[in-house]
Amino acid sequence: MASSPKTALFIMHDPEADPGLVGERMAERGLVVQPMPVAPTMEDSNPTIDFGDPGAYDVIVPLGSVWSVYDTDTIGNWIGNELAFLADAHGRDIPILGICFGGQALAAALGGTVTRSPHPEVGWRTISSDLPADVADGPWMQWHFDRFTMPPAAVEIARNEAGPQAFRIGRSVGLQFHPEVSAQILNGWLAGAPASELNKPEVDVERVRSDTATLAPAAKPRTERLVDWFLDEVAELNLAPVDRRDPRR
Repeated sequence: MASSPKTALFIMHDPEADPGLVGERMAERGLVVQPMPVAPTMEDSNPTIDFGDPGAYDVIVPLGSVWSVYDTDTIGNWIGNELAFLADAHGRDIPILGICFGGQALAAALGGTVTRSPHPEVGWRTISSDLPADVADGPWMQWHFDRFTMPPAAVEIARNEAGPQAFRIGRSVGLQFHPEVSAQILNGWLAGAPASELNKPEVDVERVRSDTATLAPAAKPRTERLVDWFLDEVAELNLAPVDRRDPRR
């Protein structure tokens, strides 16, 4: 008897969130990609969300957000529920891949902290990875004004001058960068971002746009390798094998 397909839940915190290249690779590996919109409009940023039973999913992927984990005045109706959901999932050994805000939320859920970063990053940046064949040095797309500290017992995988960029704890991985980004997604972010987000000294819109056109295509195989590593070696989902390409090509 054929087994039921495995499901990857993508938690989409704002209208511009998109599973992107990460969702594409998980679908290619045989996972059913299931989106969970949290705040479908900027005007309705604070709905009350019941995240349900994490045991209903084989992988959980909380994505980025225009808000901060500590913005309880703005997202207080759901962020506490999400942190509890992630802590429950991790405690039940359900694999989690947290991306940017999602990585910060994972860190906070497991005992780390999230604070404003003295070194915000917006644009394509390199990192220093201890596992460069799996979590490549980049460049990766970054768009964050906060940073996390790693949870107790977590192992730091990558870093740069802005702070930790990746950690692993059990079957959970938190990333500060955005491996899901394509040129199409980035253009959607630029079109949908509030003026307050774009009118910051760290944001050079034209530089981000031009660098994305140049660098995004080469990031795709790096994302595929990262997702394969997560699914096979971290989550241990026993999916059909794939030919693994060197992300440094």
